[in-house]
Amino acid sequence: MSTKHRTLPALEEDYQVLSDTVREFADEVVAPVSAELDAQHEFPYEIVAQMGEMGLFGLPFPEEYGGMGGDYFALALALEQLGRVNQSVAITLEAGVSLGAMPLLKFGTEEQKQRWLPDLVAGTHLAGFGLTEPGAGSDAGGTQTTAALEDGQWRINGAKEFITNSGTDITSLVTVTAVTGTVEGRTGHDGRPAKEISTILVPAGTEGFSVAKAYDKVGWNSSDTHALHFTDARVPEENLLGARGRGFAHFLEILDEGRIAIAALATGAAQGCVDESVAYAKQRTSFGQKIGQFQAVSFKIARMQARAHAARLAYY
Repeated sequence: MSTKHRTLPALEEDYQVLSDTVREFADEVVAPVSAELDAQHEFPYEIVAQMGEMGLFGLPFPEEYGGMGGDYFALALALEQLGRVNQSVAITLEAGVSLGAMPLLKFGTEEQKQRWLPDLVAGTHLAGFGLTEPGAGSDAGGTQTTAALEDGQWRINGAKEFITNSGTDITSLVTVTAVTGTVEGRTGHDGRPAKEISTILVPAGTEGFSVAKAYDKVGWNSSDTHALHFTDARVPEENLLGARGRGFAHFLEILDEGRIAIAALATGAAQGCVDESVAYAKQRTSFGQKIGQFQAVSFKIARMQARAHAARLAYY
């Protein structure tokens, strides 16, 4: 009974080397402290620093900003291997890349990229993506947070919730979606003028921007997740990310790519379950033999592995 051959179809050499390298890191560095981190609800600062040194935060970013010049598939492979042993570590990387840094790469000005990307790509800083609200998420019409342009500054008021990487000691900014006006000639599902949604960069420490206590979650306890509050928080007009009114299109594009990464992370969780089951079946003895030698057990594990492979092929 073995789960050695996990990658279907065969990966190109560079991808296979990356996958094997991250797998070794996950097994030797992350796994031994995984249970303790989760039990203590402790953010994995040392592991994040090591992932930064390995270049994992820079996988899909151009070399000109300190990245590795890779692609999203490379990130997905890394996330699967991390997700096998610790989902909190995996989501910290995933959110740091796809929600934290990627909006800047895709929609930022060159000045914004030069200011923020090098540290985010290096993993020395993190950024949050403030989309979700108590009554809104991908439903832009439900967004209540507002940003009014006054005297060259955006005045932001509102609240966000469940924002990953938003309250760590190395969080440098949060990208916030906010209502900046209405769209002429369009109405929302409630019959009112459609909301103009824009995306704005809010640096950590901005006056009027506060981070609530970390959530007490059922799982992912080493992942940093907070509610955010904005009370007349002011940032310069040039902190607008992308074009005004394009926030809805921006976050849909970001979320679409992020779902591929989440699929890889979830595949890692499935593979981790298979790995643990195989290990247990090899050491547990019953009726004079290892339980993995019983067909009922081995067939069940085979079905588990087949489903994990199917999930892997879906995100490939």
